[in-house]
Amino acid sequence: MTELELKYGCNPNQKPSRIFMKEGELPITVLNGRPGYINLLDAFNAWQLVRELKIATGLPAATSFKHVSPAGAAVYVPLNEVEKQIYFAPTNEELTPIATAYVRARGADRMSSFGDFIALSDTCDACTARIIKREVSDGVIAPDFTEEALEILKEKKKGAYNVIKIDTNYVPAPIETKDVFGVTFEQGRNELKIDKDFFGNIVTENKELPDEAKRDLAVALITLKYTQSNSVCYVKDGQAIGIGAGQQSRIHCTRLAGQKADNWYLRQHEKVLGLKFKKGLGRADRDNTIDVYISDEYEDVLRDGTWENLFEEKPEVFTREEKKAWLATMTGVSLGSDAFFPFGDNIERAKKSGVQYIAEPGGSVRDDNVIEVCNKYGMVMAFTGIRLFHH
Repeated sequence: MTELELKYGCNPNQKPSRIFMKEGELPITVLNGRPGYINLLDAFNAWQLVRELKIATGLPAATSFKHVSPAGAAVYVPLNEVEKQIYFAPTNEELTPIATAYVRARGADRMSSFGDFIALSDTCDACTARIIKREVSDGVIAPDFTEEALEILKEKKKGAYNVIKIDTNYVPAPIETKDVFGVTFEQGRNELKIDKDFFGNIVTENKELPDEAKRDLAVALITLKYTQSNSVCYVKDGQAIGIGAGQQSRIHCTRLAGQKADNWYLRQHEKVLGLKFKKGLGRADRDNTIDVYISDEYEDVLRDGTWENLFEEKPEVFTREEKKAWLATMTGVSLGSDAFFPFGDNIERAKKSGVQYIAEPGGSVRDDNVIEVCNKYGMVMAFTGIRLFHH
C-alpha cells in the first residue's frame, strides 16, 4: 500500500486528507480502526521515541502521546506497591515488562494521557491489551500483536479502536520535507544517537553520575527529541514524571514540568493514598478528583454538597505546609532540557522537585551562573553540546 486516505486533516474542514509514500510502500499496516491525521502524527513520532529508548537502554519502552508530544514515556522498571496503587495497576495478574512500561508511561500524568495514542517498543501481549482496553485511548502502534491481544483490542470502542503494526525494518530517507504555506521545507533527519555514553562532559564540581541517572537522562533527552519545543523533562526510575512542552520561555517549561513532577510525588503521600472514594467512581473521575485535591483549588472537591458525590467520608485538607514538607523528601530526579538554560532560576526551580542530575546543551553566555547554582546544591550537570528542538 502506497497511500492511505484519511477522513480529514487536523480539523474536519481540512479536506481532502491522506498519507502517502513518494517512493516505496507505507511502513504500517492498519489492523483495526481508521486512524486520523493527528493519530498518525502521534503514532510516527511515538514509535520513533520508543524505538530509540529500547536501543539506548535495552529495556522495553512505551509512550503515551497527545497532540504530537508525549504525555508520558517510560522503560521497564518493576513497580513498587505505591506505584501500583497510584497508577491503578491491575491486581489480578502479574504485569509483563511491556505492560509495566505502559503503566508507567500513562501513570505519571494520567490527566494528560486521557485519550492518548500509545506506542510500544515490543510486541503487544494480552496483558498489555487488557490494560489498554480499560483506558480512554485513541489507538496503539507496535511492531506486532499476539492473536489474543489483537482480539482484545478489536473489542474496544465498539470495534473502532485504531491498531497499527509498524514495519521494524523500515528506514526513512535521510532527508525529510514538509510544506508550510505552500513552501517546502527540507532538512536532514535528526539521527542523533543518545545513550548512557552521551553524558561524559560533566561541568560541575560533583562528577558522580551513577548508571541509573545515565539511564534516566537518556530517557529525558530521547523524550525531548520528540516533544514540541521549548521543552524540559523530569525523569525518575526510568519514567518521565513531568514534561513541559511547547512553551516560549524556558523557565515556564521548567515550572510546568516541575509542577507535574510534584503532582506525581504528591499522589504518593499517605493522605492521597488513603482517600476513600465513593464506590463506582471511575478512574478518570478519581484522577480528576486527586488532581484538584492536591492543588490550591482543593475546596472545589471538599465543599459540602460536592464531596459526598466523590468520597465515602470527607477527607482532611492536604495543607500547603504538609505538601511542602513532603516535596522536600523528593530526591534522585534527573532533568533534561532541549536547549541551554539561560538563567540559574531554572536550576533553583528544579531543585524544588528533587533534581540531582541535569543534562543540557550548554552554550549560554550565563553558563557560569547556571553551573554555580548547580554547585551550590551539589548537583551533577553534563553539557551535551547538542540542541534537540523539535517542530
